[in-house]
Amino acid sequence: MCIDDIRTRLSTHRPALLDLDNNRHAAVAMILQPGSGGLDVLFIERSRNEADPWSGQMAFPGGIVEAYDASARSAARRETLEEVGIDLTRAEFVGRLDDLAGRHRTHRTGTGIVVSGFVFYDDQCQRAAPNHEVAEIVQEPLATFMDDDRFTFVEHPSAPGERFPGVRVGRSGRQVVWGLTRRFVTTFFELAGLRFLAEPASPQQTV
Repeated sequence: MCIDDIRTRLSTHRPALLDLDNNRHAAVAMILQPGSGGLDVLFIERSRNEADPWSGQMAFPGGIVEAYDASARSAARRETLEEVGIDLTRAEFVGRLDDLAGRHRTHRTGTGIVVSGFVFYDDQCQRAAPNHEVAEIVQEPLATFMDDDRFTFVEHPSAPGERFPGVRVGRSGRQVVWGLTRRFVTTFFELAGLRFLAEPASPQQTV
């Protein structure tokens, strides 16, 4: 599917927004760029950090919405510039995804977290320049998420005995998109009218 089709479909979406209550608010940017075989999406592998509940995981650029941010979308732009050096004021805003509630409580406050997702199209293919918060940048074709062979399960120390559905990405397949980031990708595929890869049923499968 081309960006024109995605733009049309997301333009009519009215995102479901969650009440923040006492939760922290974060925002992430799903950045689409032209690739050799279609559209690519940019992921980061977060650096190892004991204070980060998502340490070492695959994610979109983003972070906490601060009091000085004009909006959650502004926070997503600011965090993207800080983390990967991509200026989203030079990219097209395509649409907003439904808010998601994070599974983990933040270490800093002990509260939960609501995450807002924003889709951008960077037709300039700005080159990423990661900061210390990012271990690696992964430019992944959207087609990866239609390949049933990329499906896998993830076990995480924070949830012993549970297995989480994920998608192997990167050249080696070592990295896995799972958890909240996979949920954002799944929602995007549904809104864009794209087929997401088949996930076999499992009695221990969670989202």
